[in-house]
Amino acid sequence: MLFPSCHWLPQAPLEPLHLDWLKTAGIEVAVLRLDQIDPLISGNKWFKLVEHLKAADLSGAKGIISLGGAHSNHLHALAAAGKRFGFPTVGLLRGHPQDTPTVNDLQAFGMQLHWLGYGGYRARHEAGFWEPWQAQYPQLYPVPEGGGGLPGATGCMPLKAMVHEQLSGLGWADYDGWWLACGTGTTLAGLVMAEAGEHPVYGALAVPDDHGVAQQVGSIVQAAGLQRSDYQLFDASRGGFAKVDPPLLAFIEQTESASRIPLEPLYTGKALLMLKQQVDAGRFEQGTRLIFIHTGGLQGRRGFQ
Repeated sequence: MLFPSCHWLPQAPLEPLHLDWLKTAGIEVAVLRLDQIDPLISGNKWFKLVEHLKAADLSGAKGIISLGGAHSNHLHALAAAGKRFGFPTVGLLRGHPQDTPTVNDLQAFGMQLHWLGYGGYRARHEAGFWEPWQAQYPQLYPVPEGGGGLPGATGCMPLKAMVHEQLSGLGWADYDGWWLACGTGTTLAGLVMAEAGEHPVYGALAVPDDHGVAQQVGSIVQAAGLQRSDYQLFDASRGGFAKVDPPLLAFIEQTESASRIPLEPLYTGKALLMLKQQVDAGRFEQGTRLIFIHTGGLQGRRGFQ
């Protein structure tokens, strides 16, 4: 097998989140620290990749080709995995050539990069998009943006069991729902599949509606053949993908100081701020217990320093 070590799923600690606004509202939150599972293949990226790598093995592929932007956590994790486990990787990047800490890492990890421009990247969902790339790289297995699709979601389903194994350590018998940031909606869809309606899953959209996250989640859930599902999406994009403003940065700074948990402004920071806004608005009853997934992405902080 080409990717044997990637089939093992690492464990992440579940930690209570102590913040004044949660205490005031009588809400308990525990953070699943996926940012701590690996220094490079971090966050939810490992889980979204695992089923794609299994499929690549079964197809006889020699490596992986995928898509992302100049700060892509997905491409960063994929390139790091390729370097660590010895398989070639190719990245198709949004926009025009630029130097970012992430891009520099991709090159250092040995990933072959192709810049698609913006129009070329928008065509990624069109029929026939992959044909010329598979002709150029016939031995590489194509993985959707962000490790998405049903395989990516399936790889995230074990997160539920990971949390259940640690609830007693918090003194919890159960929880009332999940809260997490959404970039492609893949991790959320995996949790919806795992829960099958048992607990609601709340997604804070880090990208605007025109990115089609709601449609992607619906497509994955439908492909999974679920009889029951319970999820809700909130627009936490603050006006656009990678949009960062002073109130968000101030919230992140205050939260990191109070909790000692590192956040980043594109996903986890936006998701936690949206949770605060919903808690302040009285969406959750006193005594509610939520699982907040720290989806990693801390390497992307370098682009905002």
